[in-house]
Amino acid sequence: MNDRSNGAQDFDFLFGSWSIANRRLLEPLTGSDEWEEFPAHGVIRPVFGGSGNFDEVTFPTKGFAGLTLRLFDPERKEWSLHWASDTTGRLFPPLTGRFSNGRGEFHGVDTHKGQPVQIRFIWTVIDADRAAWEQAFSVDQGQTWETNWTMGFSRTAR
Repeated sequence: MNDRSNGAQDFDFLFGSWSIANRRLLEPLTGSDEWEEFPAHGVIRPVFGGSGNFDEVTFPTKGFAGLTLRLFDPERKEWSLHWASDTTGRLFPPLTGRFSNGRGEFHGVDTHKGQPVQIRFIWTVIDADRAAWEQAFSVDQGQTWETNWTMGFSRTAR
């Protein structure tokens, strides 16, 4: 079993079942301010003795599902987050980062509609039964960020 000190326990708050309120910008990087809201349900389980975890999220009104594999690198003391969706069947490039004072910040690069973007995820632990996540894109090397998706997590079971 891996040593769980120095950050390996940072995502322990997320283990269990969650009701998720989503708010997503319909047309990111266009100047649009039109958002859609929709529900989701997620179940998060530990792997590797807790120094990794796996979630499955269903979006019943959107007709798709996704999963995230989170792995802790004990040498770098950072997490890598890997997302996949059943609409694409591919694993997206990972985001890496760590938590500090109940807030996790993770960065990576990808493309959006063919345009290179930097991606930032922010995780906020509100309390034992609530958490928040947001995604933002940057097209100017991180000088400015446009938040385009938020999730409010409410625990449904432990």
